[in-house]
Amino acid sequence: MKKYFSVGEAARAVNTTSETLRHYDRIGLVKPSKKDEWTNYRYYTEQDIVRLNTVRALQLMGLPLKEIKKVLEYDDLEKIVDFLAQAEKKADEKIAALQYSKAKIQLAKADYERKLQMHKNFNGTFIKDIPERVILLSDTLEVPTLDNLWNYLSHFYDKITPALKEKFEFEDLAGIYTENGLSKLFAVCIRYADINGLKVLPKGKYLCADCTEENREQVLSEVMRIAKAKYGADPTFTVQLIVVSGILHWNYEVQVCIES
Repeated sequence: MKKYFSVGEAARAVNTTSETLRHYDRIGLVKPSKKDEWTNYRYYTEQDIVRLNTVRALQLMGLPLKEIKKVLEYDDLEKIVDFLAQAEKKADEKIAALQYSKAKIQLAKADYERKLQMHKNFNGTFIKDIPERVILLSDTLEVPTLDNLWNYLSHFYDKITPALKEKFEFEDLAGIYTENGLSKLFAVCIRYADINGLKVLPKGKYLCADCTEENREQVLSEVMRIAKAKYGADPTFTVQLIVVSGILHWNYEVQVCIES
């Protein structure tokens, strides 16, 4: 004995509305196997449910109802099977594309969550009055490492010709200078002579913030944003002083000029 489903039960089974099933009936796409001649109530069989599910799945893939109706009315069952096999292949491709997109979205979400957490945990900025500084930029070093921080200043003394070495003396600190997207490690000069690689940092007020290696880029971005939004500054360079916190660890003090 066949089991029949009311229009409401069939709609719930295929996750749609009763009106959608009535529309399918009116256009001849999926007609109920039984209709009460007195009440005009529609009743669907399990086979009808299978057809309804097929229609709904093909709709979700973007096929118009007219094309779905045409395919399902083929007399040749092999053609229907071939069509559904192709539809299944396209569904697999869409699933793979969506999974790839989901993975990218998850990465972006995680990045923004880190930025949000950094913003919540941001200890704030402070202002320093800093005198003019003359720095010597490295030709090759761009980021601090254990190797180049060990005996750091020797790298800069090695850059100077023997005849000029006596004219140079450096402070015992390290830092990163960034301008136009290019970063170089630098040493601060106490005494110096005119050679390539010197850069003068103007005296003035600097907006500063402490950060770690992990949140350095986010903190720098936040300091730049505050400098522009709160102080109307348009910094052309940034300084990140390296603050050694242990034999194998270091933090940073970000410095952005807001008034010179």
